[in-house]
Amino acid sequence: MGLSPNYVEIIFEKIKEINREGTTILLVEQNVRMALEYADRGYVFKIGKIAFEGKGENLLNNDEIRKSFLGER
Repeated sequence: MGLSPNYVEIIFEKIKEINREGTTILLVEQNVRMALEYADRGYVFKIGKIAFEGKGENLLNNDEIRKSFLGER
């Protein structure tokens, strides 16, 4: 919380690097767009329950997720 955008990019790149080396990463992140761009698999929670799950790319392209969590119309 409160990290500058430059640090966020650096942290996500490090997470991806660690993952490429074979380590599974569990990431809990409020930045839905960035998290799903990096995720192989994602779970989107709504009111404490899993509302959506699947490949990160598929979730990122889901119209309902885009409207509800990314502020798109």
